[in-house]
Amino acid sequence: MELRSTHWYAGEDRNAYIHRAWMRRGVPGDAFTGRPQIAIANTASDLTPCNAHLTEVAASVRNGVYEAGGIPLELPVVSLGETNVRPTAMLWRNMAAMATEEMLRANPIDAVVLLGGCDKTIPSLLMAAASVDIPAVVVPGGPMLTGTFRGTPLGCGTDVWRLSEEVRAGTLTQEAFSRSESSMIRSRGHCNTMGTASTMGLVAEALGTVIPGVAGTPAPDSRLLEAAHGTGRLIVEMLAADRRPSTFLTKASFHNAIVALAAIGGSTNAVVHLLAIAGRLGIELGVDDFDRIGSRVPVLVDLQPAGRFLMEDLHRAGGLLAVLREVRDLLDPTALTVTGKPLVDHLDDTPIFDTEVIRPRTAPLVAEGGIAVLRGNLAPDGALIKPAAASPHLLQHRGRAMVFDSIEDFHARIDDPDLDVDADSVLVLRGCGPKGYPGMPEVSNMPLPRKLLEQGVRDMVRVCDGRMSGTAYGTVVLHVAPEAAAGGPLARVRTGDVIVLDVAARRIDVETDDLDARTPSTAGFANPRRGWERLYVDHVQQADTGADLDFLVGSSGSEVGRESH
Repeated sequence: MELRSTHWYAGEDRNAYIHRAWMRRGVPGDAFTGRPQIAIANTASDLTPCNAHLTEVAASVRNGVYEAGGIPLELPVVSLGETNVRPTAMLWRNMAAMATEEMLRANPIDAVVLLGGCDKTIPSLLMAAASVDIPAVVVPGGPMLTGTFRGTPLGCGTDVWRLSEEVRAGTLTQEAFSRSESSMIRSRGHCNTMGTASTMGLVAEALGTVIPGVAGTPAPDSRLLEAAHGTGRLIVEMLAADRRPSTFLTKASFHNAIVALAAIGGSTNAVVHLLAIAGRLGIELGVDDFDRIGSRVPVLVDLQPAGRFLMEDLHRAGGLLAVLREVRDLLDPTALTVTGKPLVDHLDDTPIFDTEVIRPRTAPLVAEGGIAVLRGNLAPDGALIKPAAASPHLLQHRGRAMVFDSIEDFHARIDDPDLDVDADSVLVLRGCGPKGYPGMPEVSNMPLPRKLLEQGVRDMVRVCDGRMSGTAYGTVVLHVAPEAAAGGPLARVRTGDVIVLDVAARRIDVETDDLDARTPSTAGFANPRRGWERLYVDHVQQADTGADLDFLVGSSGSEVGRESH
């Protein structure tokens, strides 16, 4: 097989001379004569604290590549830190994917190892690799270790939401809340709950893009470095076998990813990411596939926010492969992985070591806990709810809407003691979709009104066209499509309208006969003048198709026709 990099390095003309000479800097001459050039796409950044350790992981990948005869080349790529980036990291997921795609295509590389961890990094890397279609494999950065406060384990993200509500309710002092801050983040790594980072690492493995058994390895665990070394060796083997994303990622792969998403009680954010990755591969995947395949899969992992434990516990209990063995009959046996073997072939010797953390199929945490897709006159193109993280008594509910036109409107009024809400009210927040914010922020799990918290209320039905953190919980209807800023019905809902939620019937409706005739609210919608935000608002698609940019859907391959000199 001719290596792609030979189009830069082979020959005796001026251009080949330039390419070799500028890259020689200490490497032997045979580095350019038929040895695979392997990029290590690294999202390490001090401003993405969950990924800061990936440079150490990259060093282990580098050793594995050298050992297998390749030339490792570290390639820093756009890194998005979920906790710090404003207005939301989702605004730049597509930009990160586009920038990575272009750098993989533009440079003399034959294959790539993708290092990600924090929420948007693994999705953007997979979107890029799918569009370029050179051999690619993911090393997830892994979760942090469990921190404790007052002798109690802390789930990062989940306990932020819980403890902050207790402060607002008056049951926890601000001083105690502040002291817990230094206990929550115990080590390197991403969130230790079943948030989006944990979910996407595990789902990437179920998809077939990670060496089976690696995802979920804690970031400080030396076995992560061992796996990274092995991945460096594997990518050279993948190149020799021409094992590219298009050769092993199929509809069956996404079927298995959806089953895994349900069984682990994973984040709703995985829906928009999997839809976007499928779109880059030309695989027909729709939001209804998540309900059809996954909604009745049992939740087997007792992890926050749906359960009790944390990612370190999942790893010692047997990890993802032990979970998948319990639902093996629901998996598509034809789906392959980066190893060249079917995913199901890796499940033969994967026992559960702690049945409290990973429940057996006969005793699930939730019998049917996968993500449910709702439709109705409030969400013609669909909306999501995560029943496993919701209050069972609210899954069928009827209540008056309290509408907020923007996140600023919400913050200004939610704690007003005169706000006309009670425990049965439905909080509606709009202007938070891909176009409206812009970027679809994680604001759908709205804090509850202070006066209701003081009365002991801890959950209400909430409806929003935005997202919520995978670490969050509550009876939240989110990803409403079309969003308000795209002309969706959510823009026409008024305070006092009666909203009916029926998860079993897969319905979310507003009781009115004149919804279409109403003038939509346009208050609070984004209207950027320039830059990426302008491009994004003009071209972003809706949540039900993955919120990619319309001109990025599909693949452009790896060919580059022209020289630079």
